[in-house]
Amino acid sequence: MKEVYTLDDLASRDILDAGCEKPARLAVIGWPIAHSASPRMHQAALDAYGIDCRYIRLEVPAGHVADAFARMRALDFIGTNVTVPHKFDAMAACDVIDPLAASLGAVNTVKFDANGLTGFNTDGPGFVAAVEHDFSVRLADLNVLIVGAGGGAGQAIATQCLMSGVRHLVLVNRSVEKIVALQSKLQAINGEVRIEIVGLDDPRLVELSQQCELIVNTSSVGLNPADTCVLPTSCMMSHHLVYDTIYKPAVTPLTALAKSIGCRTSNGFSMLLRQGALSFQHWFPGTEPLPMMEVALSGQS
Repeated sequence: MKEVYTLDDLASRDILDAGCEKPARLAVIGWPIAHSASPRMHQAALDAYGIDCRYIRLEVPAGHVADAFARMRALDFIGTNVTVPHKFDAMAACDVIDPLAASLGAVNTVKFDANGLTGFNTDGPGFVAAVEHDFSVRLADLNVLIVGAGGGAGQAIATQCLMSGVRHLVLVNRSVEKIVALQSKLQAINGEVRIEIVGLDDPRLVELSQQCELIVNTSSVGLNPADTCVLPTSCMMSHHLVYDTIYKPAVTPLTALAKSIGCRTSNGFSMLLRQGALSFQHWFPGTEPLPMMEVALSGQS
């Protein structure tokens, strides 16, 4: 079994399943994708339930999501998870969008069946469960700053924060133009919530960050070993709870800096686990995969 598959491997079952006992019928797509821990936890749940299939990593270049879905469906895939940078393209490629995914504005889980492609979003609910579990707080009681709000995960988490009752949201993005529409959309949902948008070079960022209790990184900054901290040191104080949705590496420049000044931190493993269990339940209703997934990921966070 390969560590990473490509679109060329979807040419036929003979190529895709060569040397493997079980057929590949579930996947996670992204670019890059080699770092993903999704196969480990999903395969553990599949094996525990006696489901005869493999869960693979599938590397899909930008602009090829619809092609990947067509090939996967032709090979009788059950579904796929979707990670950066494909969550918007995945939504556009689906035939049916679950109401929560429509509200959150991105798709991270797709189910293939006779009715076509149905898109779901488990990032939002998975994030809420992770934050409340890891920090023993109610998300609704926190003012939240989200870095990378222009991406699929950032938009979903921002919307989920609003739906969960957060009263103050600070949306941060390298390009402010990319989050103007998101601010308008969120204000239309609930005009009583204080929503502010700033760029990473905006001098107001320091003051706004200090008004928040929870800082969330939803950008990809931190995946690359050469990356520097996504926020300036002056933005963080010891009272902050800092959640980085990146889980590999387990410690990013953001969480390393946060820990050094006394912040409580957590990484994306807890969100990965909880959104993954919700995805599995979309494909296999009535299952409870969280315990076996947690065992499979134990010691990796």
